[in-house]
Amino acid sequence: MTDHEKFMAEALKEAQKALEEDEVPIGAVVVCEGKIIARAHNLTETLNDSTAHAEMQAITMATNSFGGKYLNNCTLYVTMEPCPMCAAALNWAQLKVLVYGASDPKRGYSQYEPNLLHPKCEVIAGISSENCGEIVKNFFKDKR
Repeated sequence: MTDHEKFMAEALKEAQKALEEDEVPIGAVVVCEGKIIARAHNLTETLNDSTAHAEMQAITMATNSFGGKYLNNCTLYVTMEPCPMCAAALNWAQLKVLVYGASDPKRGYSQYEPNLLHPKCEVIAGISSENCGEIVKNFFKDKR
């Protein structure tokens, strides 16, 4: 198992927590210097807040953990491609590396504005994409 797969597995654990709370099952972890400094999952229903995406929660937790507003030495692992709102927030946070699992052909940032992330942000897509996509697909299938 690669480091990317290991950390994505941790993000999937967060997605599972979201699923158990009847939230859209998307999870995220922020890694800095090989250590997880933040864990988060969607809380939009719990907080009644449409901006409470896993990525937004992770940014807040990570920046609070070291008292700075930038994540320029960090990697965010998230189970689903970020939406434009989250990608813009990651731009402001100056994220170093974005690693996501499943692409989001309907609401992913790359469908709207592929250059939304910080210009220095490296993007790695498709890590554990099948597992990451399946949990969301099954969630919505069960809702219908």
